[in-house]
Order: sequence, then structure tokens, then C-alpha cells
Amino acid sequence: MNQGSDVLVIGAGVIGAATAYFAARQGLSVTVIDKGLPASGTSSACEGNILVSDKELGPELELTRYSLGVWHGDLGDHKRLWEFESKGGIIVASRESSLASLNRVMAVQTGYGVAVEELDQDALREAEPHISHEALGGASYSEDCQVQPMLVAAHLVRLATEAGARFLADTPVTGFLRSSNRVTGVKTPRGDFSADAVVNCTGTWAGELAALAGVSVPVLPRRGFVVVTEPLPPMVHHKVYAAEYIDNVGSSDGGLQASPVVEGTPSGTILIGSTRERVGFDRTVSTNALSLLARNATALFPFLEHVKAIRHYHGFRPYCPDHLPVIGHDERAPGLWHAAGHEGAGIGLSAGTGKLLAQALVGQAPDLDLSPFAPARFGELSTGEPARHSSSHHPASPQSAEHQSAEPREEASA
Repeated sequence: MNQGSDVLVIGAGVIGAATAYFAARQGLSVTVIDKGLPASGTSSACEGNILVSDKELGPELELTRYSLGVWHGDLGDHKRLWEFESKGGIIVASRESSLASLNRVMAVQTGYGVAVEELDQDALREAEPHISHEALGGASYSEDCQVQPMLVAAHLVRLATEAGARFLADTPVTGFLRSSNRVTGVKTPRGDFSADAVVNCTGTWAGELAALAGVSVPVLPRRGFVVVTEPLPPMVHHKVYAAEYIDNVGSSDGGLQASPVVEGTPSGTILIGSTRERVGFDRTVSTNALSLLARNATALFPFLEHVKAIRHYHGFRPYCPDHLPVIGHDERAPGLWHAAGHEGAGIGLSAGTGKLLAQALVGQAPDLDLSPFAPARFGELSTGEPARHSSSHHPASPQSAEHQSAEPREEASA
């Protein structure tokens, strides 16, 4: 038996790293284990979005705002470590119906305190000179940010260890230790690890890990591709995506969906997304998905037609059927906690998730009510899709507003 800890964090992606960092800062003894290295899962296969623009009203938006405050406050001194950019985001409408719906969305969001500004054609082209001439207008979100996610995970693990935590790579979990019905640790090929609290931060594998403890957390993988261009002079100044994107990502359809999301990076490369599809953990490269990305991106920014793509990558978002993450203590398996299912918003929500969990782990009342994210909301069902939490309120998306659609929306991410 290895030396016990107050908290054992399973998974060293951005969610696990943030949880370990804030728990260690609370004075808890923390052990972090991962079956690979930090950021070796979803955190290494995404764009690093910290977005307000695409959030649903209700618990998700509240967690987003809280997390944004943590990024700027608690973690503000470390921004340079992970290339934090307060670049802002722009949603572009290329049809009159899309523009009218986007304006209605902005009116709702403004009523809930979201910082959004309407852009007419002239203002849009001033913000993004290379945007398609088909674009009729847009919405500017000054709070949208971006980070380099692998740097976030790596540095938060390092900062956690400097605060007293220990990290063990190549340590997969094979089972749980129990005392009566309470989870008291985990089994691994490197021995057993005991802890007062075990936190499941394993992203797309969270459901499989929860099943080892006998509880259902229906987190599923949702594959997405990103294309990376050759380095260029600054050509895209914000995170820019089409109004149609929100509808596409909001669908729970398992088939391939693609919509244009384009943004630059400090190195000069341009990241092009976004696709999503539920294909299990199939890592096959989809030429169809990549072709869709290229066509969509060149429609939004025509200059990209003459730019070389130097690589692409893909990974799996941890998709939860009700589009809310799973955060908090699992009453069905006392001693087990979860922080997973953030889908494409995991990078942005990681800071707030980690701080809130750390508060709960030391017995404090978290700054934000975690009950909408409670693991027990799923009951014992393993495949059912629970109803969305009743406190969530959704503004109409740019495409669905005109049809009064009630479809939920997924996170923006590639």
C-alpha cells in the first residue's frame, strides 16, 4: 500500500491539473496519477477555448463566468506560462435570417450581463479585414479568450507539485479500494493508493472509470478534427465562427457535423475547426471531415484557399447527454468525486471547476452551487439521456430562433 493522501486525483489533463493545484493550495495532501503524461488525452487535441459567446443561460453560463474570474484572478500571475490571450470572439452571420436571429440572441444575452456588441458590415470588416464579402454582420464578445492547453496542464501539475502534491505518470487504475460501500482508494499496477477522496478527472474515460466503482456517469467520446496552417503574418485577429456553428454543435446527432471556426495563434499558424461526431474511440482519420473543414474555412476567410495546411490532429470531447458537466461528490459511492463531461468547454471551465471542487473537498461551501452538476442526477441508468436540469434557460440560437427550436447546444470546440 502506497502512502495515503487526503485527495487522489485520477487524470492529469487540464481538469485534473486544476483540481490538484487548488486542492494543494488548500493545504490538502494530493496525489495525481495518470495512465500517461499530463495532457495526453483530450487536453492535447483541442484549441484551448475559454468562451462566453456560446454558453447557455443557466448553470453553464454561471460556471463560465466564475471560471473566467479564476483565470484572470487566482491564475492571473501565470498567464504568460500558457499563452493566455484575451483576443475576443466574433460570430459572423452571412444570411439575413441568421443576422436577425443573432440580434435576438444578443438581446437575450445582454439581459444576462454578457458583454456583446453588434457589428454591422463596416465594423465587422474593420475587426476582421479578410472576412468573406458574403458576411452581413456579426456579434463581438470581448470576454472570449484562448490558451495553449498542453501548457496549462503541464504547468498546473508543476505548480501543484511545488505546493506539495506528487505526480505519478504511467499509472492506470484497474479497480477501486472499498471499505463497506465507501471508496477509499484505487488499485494500479504500481500498487494500491489510498485516499480520503478520489476524484475522477479522466475525461472521455470517466464513464468507464465510474463503472469500476459501480456507478453510472454517461460520459461518451465525441470525435473532432483540427487543421493547422503554415505560419502567416497576422490575418485572423479573433476567434471567428459562423452563426450556423451554434446550431450544429447543439445537435445531439451522432453523425458528422462541421461548421467553420477559425483563429490565429501567437506562432502565426491558424487553427481551423470544427467537426463533431460520435464514433466511439475510433481514431481513423476522416478525409471527409478534413475536406469539410477546408471548404467551410475558405468560405469564411477566402484567402485560406491559397494557404498550406501543415498538419491536422483529432481527439475526443467528453460528451454528456444533458450537455452539463459532472462535478462533485457521488452520493452513490461515498468517497468518489467527479469532474468530467465538460465536452468542448473543459479548458475554459477547468479553472473554476478545480477551485470549486477544492473548496468542497475541505468542507467549505463552494462559491457556486454545484447541485446542477451533481453526479447522482443520472441515477443508475447506464445509457439513458436524462432531462436537462430545470434551472437552465436557453437563448434561441442564430439558426433556431426563427423556428423557436428547443434543441440544446453543445460547447464550442474543435
